[in-house]
Amino acid sequence: MDSFKTLQESITAALVSTTRSTTRIGGADIAFQRSLDPAIGDALDAQNARLLQLAQRLLQNAAASSDAVGPPLPDVDAIDGNWKGVVDVIDSLLEKADTSLDEYTGVVRRVSNGGEQSSAAPASRRSNFAVTPKNTPKPQLSFEHVPKNNETGGFRPLMAAKPHAKVPMAQCLQTFKDSKGRDQYPHPYQAEIEAYEYPQSVYQKSEPQAYLPFDESTRATFVDTPEAVAMMLAELKTAKEIAIDLEHHDNRSYIGMVSLMQISTRNKDWIVDTLKPWRRQLECLNEVFADPNILKVLHGAFMDIVWLQRDLGLYVVGLFDTYHAARALGYPGAGLAFLLEKFVNFKAQKQYQLADWRTRPLSKELFTYAQADTHFLLYIFDNMRNELVEKSDFSDPERDKILQVLERSREVALQRYEHPIYDTELGLGPVGWYKLMLKTPAQYTPQQFAVFRAVHKWRDDVAREEDESPMFIMPNHAVFSIARSLPTDNVTLLSAIQHVSPVLRMRAQSLLATVRNAQMKGVNGPDLYVVLQRIADLKAKERGVLELAPPKAVETSSAPAQQEVPVEPPLVTPELRAPSSQFWGNIWRKAEQRPPVSSLNINLALPLPPLTAEIFSDAGLATEEASPRRAEHTFVPKDERPPEDERTDIFIVKQLGGGRKRKRTEATEEEPAVSLDPMLADEVMLEDEEVVDDDVEDEIVDKRAQYKQEKIDRRAARKAAKQSSTQPLIPGSSTRDEEPALDYATAPSVLRAQDADSGKKKKDRKKKSVGFNPFAGMGDGPKGLPRAQKERAGKSKTFSS
Repeated sequence: MDSFKTLQESITAALVSTTRSTTRIGGADIAFQRSLDPAIGDALDAQNARLLQLAQRLLQNAAASSDAVGPPLPDVDAIDGNWKGVVDVIDSLLEKADTSLDEYTGVVRRVSNGGEQSSAAPASRRSNFAVTPKNTPKPQLSFEHVPKNNETGGFRPLMAAKPHAKVPMAQCLQTFKDSKGRDQYPHPYQAEIEAYEYPQSVYQKSEPQAYLPFDESTRATFVDTPEAVAMMLAELKTAKEIAIDLEHHDNRSYIGMVSLMQISTRNKDWIVDTLKPWRRQLECLNEVFADPNILKVLHGAFMDIVWLQRDLGLYVVGLFDTYHAARALGYPGAGLAFLLEKFVNFKAQKQYQLADWRTRPLSKELFTYAQADTHFLLYIFDNMRNELVEKSDFSDPERDKILQVLERSREVALQRYEHPIYDTELGLGPVGWYKLMLKTPAQYTPQQFAVFRAVHKWRDDVAREEDESPMFIMPNHAVFSIARSLPTDNVTLLSAIQHVSPVLRMRAQSLLATVRNAQMKGVNGPDLYVVLQRIADLKAKERGVLELAPPKAVETSSAPAQQEVPVEPPLVTPELRAPSSQFWGNIWRKAEQRPPVSSLNINLALPLPPLTAEIFSDAGLATEEASPRRAEHTFVPKDERPPEDERTDIFIVKQLGGGRKRKRTEATEEEPAVSLDPMLADEVMLEDEEVVDDDVEDEIVDKRAQYKQEKIDRRAARKAAKQSSTQPLIPGSSTRDEEPALDYATAPSVLRAQDADSGKKKKDRKKKSVGFNPFAGMGDGPKGLPRAQKERAGKSKTFSS
């Protein structure tokens, strides 16, 4: 209990220190400091990014052993968006801590791994262990070509001949430089795979050919002699489609080895032993594997293609991968076991997939499992092909599912094996430490990080030397444990590793020396975050190069395409500002090709602003000769201007129109016989004043005065009528025609109307109002909630009386 108390006190002290630092930072005016010095802003951004990555890795590490998932935290805003995920991880940690404390104090008992639980293991697992001997000799030691694990150059194809070649073998052995400047050999069948045309039967529906019964009568033929290989090859040449699968072993070998190969036609199955010393003679199968007239059906051939090249020198032309077909059809599962159960109702025993396939002779369970992988595959291919044809639109490439599956299968077949080269600095590549660090996040000091990289490199070197799997030498968790604990002797070293292999026990002193040296060098070594950020920037740069690089055209020449690949395409950065906008396409480019328009025409075409004499008051612009460009706006002195017409053109429509409409007969009787209407006279005078003589003008002036006097008389009559009587007019009476026009200027306000009887009391006037109230009834609706009351310091008022 004392050790736990010590751990608790150290954690509490760290939390208190972190909390105090956070409080001090929060009290400072960070925004103001950022605005003063840009360097401070850059430093703050870098620290924010570092803290976010540390928090994300801590959450992922905490969630690694629970059902919770560590949320991604790419920026500060993601904290609020993914806060629920952060809470889930913390809750899982608290639950695990609570359970561990109960187990430590004896409240509950930990479930033991022995006794009855071990006897309850499923029979399938026991049978799996039964067929996995512990002391199986290494078959690679008896190969005619023993694998070499330290090769650093390009992988040279293992073929001695190239059947069905369109490009000669000699051209396929010319090296090229990859993106890292290393010499590599091209894919020997690249031209054949790119030019391959799938048979028309792939694009057509046909009745699926039934498979043979899966029993003793159709038991596969075991091929373990060169004579049996020749007989199998003769039968395979007569087929139109074949199914292929591999069984691989990589636990007791550094690069792994193909231990078994299954091949099936419509009528027969073969299981080929690929662990024989003469295994390189299986290269003769290229006569079938590279034959463009035979369709090869594989499931999940991503690694099978590479393993065939690496161990047997075999290449596949005309591949159809049922894994990509399952993805294109949207199946809920894409594994071979799912397809067997869906189309054949056959339940595969997938626990044998991890069995030791080096075992000879093969047990009945392993033999049956291996045969089932290809026995039903051609029938599954028939059903999936028909479904792909039904759901494809051959006129639209985006909806052509057959085309999508064939293109992805072609890409898988074009894969090329390369020797695994260890990257000490960045840990990139298939055998580097970078992928392991991503899968199992950890927080290390510079010394611990240096030890982690050194131990990982030591494990890889020993695995290459002993021709063992790195996982067999030391499991991944042991690498993390050693880097975290920094052992100084054998006891602490072996206690940090749960399962100690014989190789590790013998080389314990060498590993301790590696840890000590790395710890000394790590004092001034790089930080884990800095290295990870460098790798992320490098990967982002590579992605940018791939996105900006133009797509490579398909070459039809006989030369392999890899020979013309440059060393490394430069990073093309687009300009931040273009000389002209590209939003409208080529519209402005076409406009630029038009002939230019003179400035004079533009000035005359546009409406001019109001011009005054002050604009042209310059003496140089007084004459047309001095400024011909502004001759139309020449300034004229006041004394030289023509006399102005003193008559006014302003008239009021209200005065001329009268107060109401009158009948035509009344207008004829009352108005004097004038040859020209006043309104018409005004219009004529406005259009051309010279056509109106003096007599007509006098009549118009007199008429205007008469109208003005009549208007004054009508207004006085309306006022007198309003004061004398407030009774409404009787409908149909003759007085309605004599009703004066409404004078809006003197009419009472509608919004502020007054009561007719001012002698009533105030409360009566409220009840009955003559005017219109636009706000009436607005208070009848439901009222909103009152303003929320904030919680204040002190006693709560919930139970106050």
